[in-house]
Amino acid sequence: MCSTCGCAHGEPTTEGEVKVPFRPQRQGQGDLHYGLGVAGTHAPGISQRQMLAIETRVLDKNDRLAERNRQYFAERQILALNLVSSPGSGKTTLLTETLLRLRGVRECAVVEGDQQTTNDADRIRATGVPAIQVNTGKGCHLDAQMVHEATQRLGLKPRSLLFIENVGNLVCPASFDLGERHKVAVLSVTEGEDKPLKYPHMFAAARLMLLNKVDLLPYLNFDLAACIANARLVNPDIEIIPLSAVQGAGMEQWLAWLERQLCA
Repeated sequence: MCSTCGCAHGEPTTEGEVKVPFRPQRQGQGDLHYGLGVAGTHAPGISQRQMLAIETRVLDKNDRLAERNRQYFAERQILALNLVSSPGSGKTTLLTETLLRLRGVRECAVVEGDQQTTNDADRIRATGVPAIQVNTGKGCHLDAQMVHEATQRLGLKPRSLLFIENVGNLVCPASFDLGERHKVAVLSVTEGEDKPLKYPHMFAAARLMLLNKVDLLPYLNFDLAACIANARLVNPDIEIIPLSAVQGAGMEQWLAWLERQLCA
């Protein structure tokens, strides 16, 4: 058995590395947990050590590019925010309503991430705010290089606000630094109050959780207090603003939070 992850050793690879046929840990009623190896995940035919080495190389390069982005934003006093959520949380609607309220008050720009189409970038441009669509194809998240190339095309103005709307996904974007000041997690009340517990890495990485679509609460079996408690179990320091992008409740609190970050 491997003393690190508890897996049985397999045959050496051609490079001399030992392959580990990963065995998930059994839990409860025979449930399986594939996230307890040293890599925190699993892929058929690849050992935990190999996966960890690959991830380390990829994230190391991304982190260097992210630091370049961060320096670029800092030199120009640009507040860059990485908006993350699952698909259908209302992230683009929230963003368009935010941009309309900031029109004439603050210079803004948007990097839009999706696998396909320019639908969301078109919605942003309709507000009069410049946007660059970044389609990732089979990719499930934006990376620092994509953000760098997009921002060079946007011609960001000093002291402006840059919203990076990431691909709808609560898993991969948690690991990839884009050079942003903060991650902002958008969770809608239609998704269930246990989302922070199911996707803890994302909510642990976020500075703020926007709890969207609260206008639907009278029609849903959603425990608002439990959702907030779950988020703070994962991240005791996370700030939380319940709001409705459609009806406007909580939007002033969100705009005030943005202003505080700009002043900081």
